[in-house]
Amino acid sequence: MPFRQTSYSAAALLAALLAAPAHASEDDFNIWLGQFATINATDDIYVRLEAQERFTNDADRLGQLLLRSLVGYRINKDVNIGAGYAYILTDPVGPAQLNEHRFYQELNVRLLSTEGGVTLDSRTRLEQRTFEEREDTSWRLRNFVQLRVPVSGSNKIVAYTEPFIDLNETGVQRGGLSIWRNFVGVSIPLAKNIEVVPGYLNQHVRRDGQDRSDHTANVNLFMTF
Repeated sequence: MPFRQTSYSAAALLAALLAAPAHASEDDFNIWLGQFATINATDDIYVRLEAQERFTNDADRLGQLLLRSLVGYRINKDVNIGAGYAYILTDPVGPAQLNEHRFYQELNVRLLSTEGGVTLDSRTRLEQRTFEEREDTSWRLRNFVQLRVPVSGSNKIVAYTEPFIDLNETGVQRGGLSIWRNFVGVSIPLAKNIEVVPGYLNQHVRRDGQDRSDHTANVNLFMTF
């Protein structure tokens, strides 16, 4: 497929991916930082480590800290699977803080790769969320779809969409569609196998009362070893 036609198709898909649900909502400004390291143990097996710091309430306080790990296996060049564990400390204003221990499994598939460098990737993740302050287990499904399109030099436009589906009702989740994230930014290579991706992320949170929309300045650092 000619690159120009691919770029038009990618642009149309990008617009579709970033179509967020429209609801009246309470707004909040956040700053999210993330550090992601992928360590290739062998050609087929890799380890991913990450830390994320999320400053909420007009970026005035550290509202959430996330530490996550995963062991993955490459089935082939386009498909890999993995399983991991995450610890999440959530410290909202008002409600008591939550200490979450999250186990998860994921499937990653490259859906599109062109000679011009356009890629489309999917990640489907199943989570089992347990909390020190709760007795039940919350099950959640997330489907992440990311598009990358070269723009100049080694830089690429990056866009993704990710709905979160609660598979059961518990003390911490309401069931059904609970969160929808949409992001657009640019990847900037810093060195071989190191890139920074700054951009804008919108997180729409569905609630029993008024929904919340988080307008987030998101900066992620990715490293591969």
